[in-house]
Parts: sequence; C-alpha cells; structure tokens
Amino acid sequence: MTPAIDIRDAWRIYETAAGHTTALRGVSLTVRRGEFLAIMGPSGSGKSTLMSILGCLDRADAGTYRLEGLDVGGLSDDDLAYLRSSRLGFVFQSFNLLPRATVLRNVMLPLVYTDAPPRERELAAWRALRAVGLPEEHYLHRSNELSGGQMQRVAIARALVNDPAIVLADEPTGNLDTATGEMVMRTFRRMQRRGKTIVLITHDPSVAAWADRTVHIRDGRLLTDEQERRYLARLAEREAGTAGGEKRGEKPARSRDGDGDGPARLSPAARRARLLGVPCL
Repeated sequence: MTPAIDIRDAWRIYETAAGHTTALRGVSLTVRRGEFLAIMGPSGSGKSTLMSILGCLDRADAGTYRLEGLDVGGLSDDDLAYLRSSRLGFVFQSFNLLPRATVLRNVMLPLVYTDAPPRERELAAWRALRAVGLPEEHYLHRSNELSGGQMQRVAIARALVNDPAIVLADEPTGNLDTATGEMVMRTFRRMQRRGKTIVLITHDPSVAAWADRTVHIRDGRLLTDEQERRYLARLAEREAGTAGGEKRGEKPARSRDGDGDGPARLSPAARRARLLGVPCL
C-alpha cells in the first residue's frame, strides 16, 4: 500500500541576516496509512520546519515528498492550498479559535469556501464535534467560554471537519495540564481507530508514548529510538567526565587550536592567523 507520507533526503536551508541556517539535513521519513507517529526534539532541532513541509506550508530546497503517492514538489500554490484543505487537518498548541464565534461556527470555518450549503456545513461541524466527544450543550457557546481542554477538542474537530486523511498536530498538549492532555490524546487515539493517520510533534516523552512509533530529530537529522539512546548516553558520559575533572581540580583540555584556559592559549591575532593559514609574526 502507498504510504501516507514518504519524504526522501529533504534539505531546508534558510537565508538570514547572519548567514545561512540549515534546518533539515537529508531527512527521510515514511509514515504508513493509519499510523500514529510522534516526532520528538528540542527547541531548534528542525521539528517545526519538518512539520511545515509535511503540511505543504513550506517547500524543501532539495529532496522529494510524496503525499499519498502524489509528488507535491511540482504543484502550484493553488494546488497545494487545495491539498491542504482536502487531505490535511492541522491542530496547533495555541488553538487558533475565533474567541467571539460560537463553537459550531469555529468548526464550520474551513467549509466556508466549499460549495456545500449552510445546512450541510452545520451538520458536518456537528458530526466532527461529536467525534471528539464534546458535549452538545457547548456547541452554541463562544469559544472563549470553554476550558483549555474543551478548546483543544474544538480545534481537533475543526481539523476533522473536512474529513482529512492525515492530521498534523504541533504540541497539541503544550498549554494543557496532565489530565486534560491525556483526554486530548485519547481523542487522537479514537481518530486513529477511525482510519486517520496522525503525525504529532512533542517534546514530552509521556505524550509520545501514546504513539505507535517515535522518531527523534536533532540538528536537522532524524534519529531512531536506539540512535537517540546512544546520543544521550554519550552526552551523559561527556558531562560526567567534565564534572569529574573539575572535581579533581584538573584544567579543561585545550582544543587543537590551543584555545584552552592555560598559558598556552593563543592570542586573538595568532588564532586568526592560524585560521587563515599564515604564519604568526
């Protein structure tokens, strides 16, 4: 069966005032249809950039991306907009609801530009809200009258109202307490049982544990669970070695450039000369 998501050797490089920043470095990822995948990574690791590319909100500078078998690399902006509205649903940490609009109207919003008559839009929104388990008595409340967990359920219903095949969630429990976060994660599980593919970004291991599979991203590269464990083990060893040396009163080792804390430290002029490959007079 064709994967829901198949991205190969994707690179994304941003040009800033300070120079070029590489956000993704040859990322390859396959997500099966109906799979629940968690992507974990620290701030600045590239996970939001990856999510933007998966959601057709951004384009990779190199590599290929196939969404349900369709190569999105050559699609126009209008085609990408249609793909987002028809095949993808988005859930964000900050909910992004209209505070003065009713719950029902918030969920109907993605259907405004469709040909569906108002009655059908309302029915679709009602079904989406039922699917996420929000009680019917809340449907005519304004969204700013709801709790955080209720607002996130409304946001999930809005993501489902177009019946997308794939739901992309960026830190969906980040603004919620533990109990409410678990309630939201159960909602994602119910969506998966109905055949949806879920891709979720999180920094919280307890949230990632709800997924079928977890991948890790660091410095723009994807790591498996085993690679992540090895990385953390090396990091712990390095920190333990540094702490042990400081406790014994040892001086930190100098680098190859002589950039240590002892008397052999190079002067700024000498270091610049070495970097440029010229003798220091």
